[in-house]
Parts: sequence; structure tokens; C-alpha cells
Amino acid sequence: MQESKTRDVNVVRTVQLKSPINLVNALPITKPAEQTVLEGREAIRGVLRGEDSRMMMVVGPCSIHDEKAALEYAERLLALSKDVSDRLLLVMRVYFEKPRTTVGWKGLIYDPHLNDTLEIATGLQRARRLMRDIAEMGMCAGTEFLDPIIPQYLADLVSWATIGARTTESQTHRQMASGLSMPVGFKNGTDGSAQVAVDALVAARSPQSFLGIDREGQTSVVMTSGNPDGHLVLRGGRSGPNYGADAIADAQSLLSSSHVRSQLLVDCSHGNSNKDHTQQSVAFKNVVEQRVNGDENIIGCMMESNLNPGAQKLNGDVASLDYGVSITDACIGWDETESLIRWAHAEVGGAVEAGASAD
Repeated sequence: MQESKTRDVNVVRTVQLKSPINLVNALPITKPAEQTVLEGREAIRGVLRGEDSRMMMVVGPCSIHDEKAALEYAERLLALSKDVSDRLLLVMRVYFEKPRTTVGWKGLIYDPHLNDTLEIATGLQRARRLMRDIAEMGMCAGTEFLDPIIPQYLADLVSWATIGARTTESQTHRQMASGLSMPVGFKNGTDGSAQVAVDALVAARSPQSFLGIDREGQTSVVMTSGNPDGHLVLRGGRSGPNYGADAIADAQSLLSSSHVRSQLLVDCSHGNSNKDHTQQSVAFKNVVEQRVNGDENIIGCMMESNLNPGAQKLNGDVASLDYGVSITDACIGWDETESLIRWAHAEVGGAVEAGASAD
């Protein structure tokens, strides 16, 4: 390439990555993992379309930084899932990318050693291996896609995806979502407004053509048919929580007026807990009770949950980190998670039995 004083002025260096197909071939999806992913996607689609009466519960760490702890969490969640699967569909949060308002640790993919060495090639490999391990054990997983290149490396192992509050308004992410192979939840904006997410649903269900990469890593024009399985995720915002009945009714009115899917999921963390993990249960119980009382457009809830409650600072000494404790947003612990899930199972079951008696 011709040297130029006008090109790459602030670029220190570039490091070439393996193409997506090379990483996929190195860590191929196995038959058991593929079955988990496909069954998870179909179950989620069934919930969205009203063909499956279960509530969907997306629970797991705010972010993954320790694969051993993540696998232990997945094992516990899988066992719990088997106990409640008649009324609840459990999906594990497996998040590798963390959006930042300014700076900070951006997730396992970007800094897998937690020390600012930023070995992204290693991060992609570790993320894919973990997703495959979780799928192989039979636990379906959801993740947030932040960088539009990442799906080529991981999407075949994902049953459900989200587009975050900071990127829902992004044309790039709406276009990307239009080509994703799994259901996608769009979060409301950081100000709490659902309109940007409603607009995103319209864009993502439409055919799109945009710049991206193919499986070989070649820059390409990507043409999509549109994703019919988008839905709204309410997560609160700067204006406060938006999980109450009035806020949900307002959101459903926006959805109806734009002729998109009226079903929505409520994220009980972030603005809906006022960023206080001890308040997630308040939002969770309120939303479950709304569903039990007849609002079937509420398809489920999300909670940030880890093996142990709270959060800890990433201080440069990885060996000193407490096991199973978040290094990003504070999470509820496993004991509370299991208690809430079992409570929801009983509540939903009570509503089903009452309905049967009335018939």
C-alpha cells in the first residue's frame, strides 16, 4: 500500500485475526451443541409467538470473566431448568462484550487476561470454547452483540441475542440484527424511551444491505431477508424504572402503533433496579405478578445473577479476585436466583391451575 501522510495517522498497529471460518473449524459446533442451540431458538420463538405458554427467564452474570465459574453457574442453572421447564424457559446470560460510557474493561473477548494486554484473538477463542461447552451440556445461551464482526465468530452457538441500550439506535446494529439467525431483543434507550427500540424492530425485520465480513473474513456486501423474531426489552433508564403496569402499557401502545410484535421482556437490572442489585427482586416479582394477572404480552424477565452476590473491582491482581463475583455490575447471588425462579414457577403454576378451574 502506498504510504500516505493522510492515512492511519493515529493507528499504532494492526493485528490480523483468524478468519471466522478458521476459528469455527478449530472449535466446531458439535451435534449436541447444535441441538441445544436449535431447540433453544425454537422454544424462544414459540414463547414470542404465543405458541409456548411458558415465561422466559434470562439469568446469568453481568459479564463473563472466569470460565470455570461460568461453567459451574451453567451446571446449576441447567439442573434448575429441568425442575421448572414445564412453566419456565431458562436461558443463561453469557456476555462477552461490555459497552462503556467512557473507558473500562470491555469484556472477555477484548481483554481475556484482565490486564490490558488486549489479546482479542485469545478472547475470541476462549469465548467460543465456553459457548460450545455450555451448549454441549444442554444449556441454551443468550448474549449481547456489540461489535458487528463478532457474530461471524460466535452466532452459531447463540440461541437469543440482545442489542443494548447504547446501540439500539445505531443503524449498523439494526442492520446486523436483520441478518442474525436467532431471536433478538432490543433494549430501550438509556433515557428510558422505548421509541428507539420500536424503530429498531421495524428496521431489523426489513431486508437490509450493508457492509460486513463473510466467513472468510473478506469485506463484503451483506444482504439479509430481515429478522422476524425481534422484540422489545424494557430496562429502565435515566428517568427511572419502566417495569410498572403503566409504563408497560405505554410501551405496548408504541409497539402496536408501529405494527410490530407487542410481546416484551423486562430486564430487572440496570434502570429497573436503579443500579442496585438488591432491588432486582422487587422488579422481578412485580413483573411476574403482572403476567400472572393476565398480561400475556409480558413474555419474561432478565436478571443479572452470579454464583455470589455483589461486585468487585478489577485491580490488576487477578489472583486476588473472589470466585464467582462480578467484576462489572453487581449481581444477585445463586441462592437468591434459585429462590426467585422457584417462586415464579409456583406463581405461574397457580395461575394456570386457577384458569383450569375456571374452565
